[in-house]
Amino acid sequence: MNEYFRSVILQSTDASALLKKEMIQELWSGYGKILRIGLENGTANSVVIKHVQLPKYKNHPRGWNTDLGHQRKVKSYEVEATWYELYSKKSTARLPQCLAVERLDDELLIVLEDLNAVGYPIRKQSVTWEEIAQCLKWLAQFHASYLNHEPEGLWEVGTYWHLETRPQELAELNDQRLKEAASLINAKLNACKHKTFVHGDAKLANFCLGQESQVAGVDFQYVGGGCGMKDVAYFIGSCLNERDCERLESQILHTYFEYLQNAMVVRNEALEKEWRSLYRVAWADFHRFLKGWSPSHWKINSYSERVTNEVINHL
Repeated sequence: MNEYFRSVILQSTDASALLKKEMIQELWSGYGKILRIGLENGTANSVVIKHVQLPKYKNHPRGWNTDLGHQRKVKSYEVEATWYELYSKKSTARLPQCLAVERLDDELLIVLEDLNAVGYPIRKQSVTWEEIAQCLKWLAQFHASYLNHEPEGLWEVGTYWHLETRPQELAELNDQRLKEAASLINAKLNACKHKTFVHGDAKLANFCLGQESQVAGVDFQYVGGGCGMKDVAYFIGSCLNERDCERLESQILHTYFEYLQNAMVVRNEALEKEWRSLYRVAWADFHRFLKGWSPSHWKINSYSERVTNEVINHL
């Protein structure tokens, strides 16, 4: 890390020195690192930093090494920086406090509160219903915080699988019926009257849990405008098998909308009616991306196929 970024961390935390570093993870395709850094005499004992360094070569794990993919990632990090600078404090859903955002040449530094140190140390690969409900509560609070906001400086349409940013995956899609319906599915979601900010990558891995299933969310590279059902469908697909996705569908929607209505200043039955009708459309939208991106992916299952075919039939 360059000396300027080291000075930014020290200044933003009032620390006298930086101590040991712990690698949390490398960023997708070699675009940098997320680190936990210990602090001496700081306002906290540690911080988490996201240090983006654009690679001199492209190394996508699935072989999608293209200029379009590179530009999408570059924009995603700039979106995340803008998100923390301009929008994050408006969220009633728990997320890490941003201490600093700095840019230097082709590098970006985001200094964040260490969620592990403030009661959110648990990462889950499988979840109980109570934990799912708490994540749905987080999504509801997040969506309620940004209803009718314009996503200036963010993605105009949130999520990393948005059709207009994924022409290569669409070209690779072998399901001709879904391929022909893709633009109609996309248009139906984009035409929804009630819009908010979507997290855009609300998978289970991006939720940090506390001892009593309290939840905080991280990773805002794909936050942007859209229908909240995109986050809900994507989250559920990340943590339940196909049998439970189907068995619990009504319970999932009931739980989410109860939390959403409670999080809004005034109940909005029209919004709930519209978004409920788009849950399966959002599911089909992600299924379209997945089948083009990774046809053998474990999330491609009979439930997703049935839901998608039903959506196409009703377009």
